[in-house]
Amino acid sequence: MALTPSTMLLPLGTEAPDFALADVFSGELVRREDFVGKPLLVIFMCNHCPYVVHMESALALFGREYTAKGLGIVGISANSTESHPQDGPEQMAKKKAEAGYVFPYLFDESQEVAKAYTAACTPDFFLFDANHRLVYRGQFDETRPRKGEAHGGDVRAAADAVLAGEPAPAEQVPSIGCNIKWRPGNEPPYFG
Repeated sequence: MALTPSTMLLPLGTEAPDFALADVFSGELVRREDFVGKPLLVIFMCNHCPYVVHMESALALFGREYTAKGLGIVGISANSTESHPQDGPEQMAKKKAEAGYVFPYLFDESQEVAKAYTAACTPDFFLFDANHRLVYRGQFDETRPRKGEAHGGDVRAAADAVLAGEPAPAEQVPSIGCNIKWRPGNEPPYFG
């Protein structure tokens, strides 16, 4: 496991990069345009990372609560299945069912969506307002594996503000976790 802080390269105010990826559970194609007019949280995540596993229950609870409040949420795994087969679509579908994720869990096989978002680690959170402009990029909360129980306080505060039509908190702490497992030769310029 390589510990990588999010580089937070995508500037606030940036329009959400487009995506069209299949949900590994339902097979349905999910697009950014499916969330027109509503705030959208894009989470780069995977099955194996201890940082994602640590927050799995809290993330599932957050998903249930906040999709009901009108927040669009998608989880995306961009990890290479060559080096990490446990992060492939079949295992992702099982994880979605086991964890109780209500949001689409998408597989970015080309890794181009992760690059467009400048995603660096799992988990990495990107919150966009109803106009799909970036207002928050950072950590779920201050807890870490074996250091506190995940609660999602940072993302909750940002999502509550956006849903209320208010600015997201100015203080944004980079996410930290396992680096995205890029296919050899496919690493983005910001990696390393």
